[in-house]
Amino acid sequence: MVLGGEVGVATAGRGERCLCERGVEGHSWLNLVERFFGKLTDKALRRGVFTSVPELITAIDSYLQHTNQNPQPFTWTATADQILEKVRRGRVTLDAITNKTETVH
Repeated sequence: MVLGGEVGVATAGRGERCLCERGVEGHSWLNLVERFFGKLTDKALRRGVFTSVPELITAIDSYLQHTNQNPQPFTWTATADQILEKVRRGRVTLDAITNKTETVH
């Protein structure tokens, strides 16, 4: 599984390597993992029917083999300002939910 360049390196199971373009800091690595599993789910698992764990493992292995034939680096497309605006909106929503919950008690 190749996700970028060669600065940060982590193992991806079964002796394979996951190569990250930059060293990951904070929650960036978690976002990368979430993105990977989202793509795996959308492309290989969502519409599948698996009657056993070995069938599921085979589907995942097939997806990884197919994806690794033409690996594409993961690149951030959002600017820092876009990310910060999204965080601000999330905090406003969370505060509204939290305040609403606190007044109901």
